[in-house]
Amino acid sequence: MTDAHNAPEPTAPRRFRISQSQQIILGLIVGTIVGAVVSKWAPARADLFKPFAALFLRLIKMIVAPLIFSSLVAGIAGAGHFKQVGRMGLRAIIYFEVVTSLALVVGLVAVNLVKPGVGVQLPATAGVPEVTAHPQTWSEILLHAVPESVVQAMAQNDVLQIVVFAMAFAVAVGSIGEKGKPIIKLCESVTDAMFTLTNGIMHYAPIGVGAAIAYTVGKGGISVLWNLAALVGTLYGALVAFLVLVLLPIALLTRVPLRRFGRAVKEPALIAFSTASSEAALPRAMETMEELGVPRPIVAFILPLGYSFNLDGSTLYLSLASVFVAQAAGVHLTIGQQTTMMLTLMLTSKGVAGVARASLVVLAATLGAYHLPLEGITLILGVDTLMDMARTMVNVIGNCLATVVVARWEGQLKIEEG
Repeated sequence: MTDAHNAPEPTAPRRFRISQSQQIILGLIVGTIVGAVVSKWAPARADLFKPFAALFLRLIKMIVAPLIFSSLVAGIAGAGHFKQVGRMGLRAIIYFEVVTSLALVVGLVAVNLVKPGVGVQLPATAGVPEVTAHPQTWSEILLHAVPESVVQAMAQNDVLQIVVFAMAFAVAVGSIGEKGKPIIKLCESVTDAMFTLTNGIMHYAPIGVGAAIAYTVGKGGISVLWNLAALVGTLYGALVAFLVLVLLPIALLTRVPLRRFGRAVKEPALIAFSTASSEAALPRAMETMEELGVPRPIVAFILPLGYSFNLDGSTLYLSLASVFVAQAAGVHLTIGQQTTMMLTLMLTSKGVAGVARASLVVLAATLGAYHLPLEGITLILGVDTLMDMARTMVNVIGNCLATVVVARWEGQLKIEEG
């Protein structure tokens, strides 16, 4: 007779769960299909999706400033290693300059090999958009880095100004000893609360990114994915080449665990691609890099800093787009002129984060400096949304890698190969 008590308990059936990344991918697919249907049958209805996409971006922007400020103050003041911050900053800036230069080179090589602008007709002069701003000079970048009002900087989500103030405030808090500990504890609690809030907001991410892509496709039609296919294909190919030929060797040389890094960066990259906003991916990127094993002080310092000085995808796009316009206009740029253009873009692209419609502004200034027609901007604007999605994703991946690399150099990366 079998003892009922010894009988094995029935195991509950495993529930199928869709991961956050899979939900976002599903949102992208559904959004694209819905957008295509809307563009064909009711294009005027595409605007219905815009508020749902904008809501997701607003929710993310709502937490960017307090998250950066609290995590930086808690990390720097709590550790008290102020010399380490200076060393990290110097290493990061050198790294940013080297990788940005390589991104520009990849862009120039790709556009000269494929020649996507040859045979393309420029639109009429009447369609040229008005450009009222200019790329920032080094003096303007230096002055812009220091906020006149920290409240204004936080209201505008000016990442660089928030980082500068937070670092100065953290040094001050750390220097007053015991009196500063309550502030450090408060900032640590605020940081934990912001990460918890981020997790809550991410439940809305599939809807937000789906609405964003549905609006884009619904407004411009599925043809937005095919216009100027040579230009879009060249950019995407160049970005893939940059990932494989530049970022991958860097990851291998610094012994970054590729599988774990890939899993960690997947979700922020998808958010950046679908929303075409690096800012939208920042809170989740900070959280996943910390989960990967990068200490919070390094994440809080390097990742926001990279948003101002390490926009690999955007700089690659600028070099490619500039030569594309020259090819479309039938203007031959010598190797010397392209090299000078690359050096110019190394400087002007650093002001990208502080200028509205920055890529357009920097591109217009570059075209003007080389007497190239601004009509090329109108041509590019037709597919700029699709290109912006890809270059923004590469920006986020590049900055996440920079965070891990700096942590490795500092000997503080808490993960092994695997």
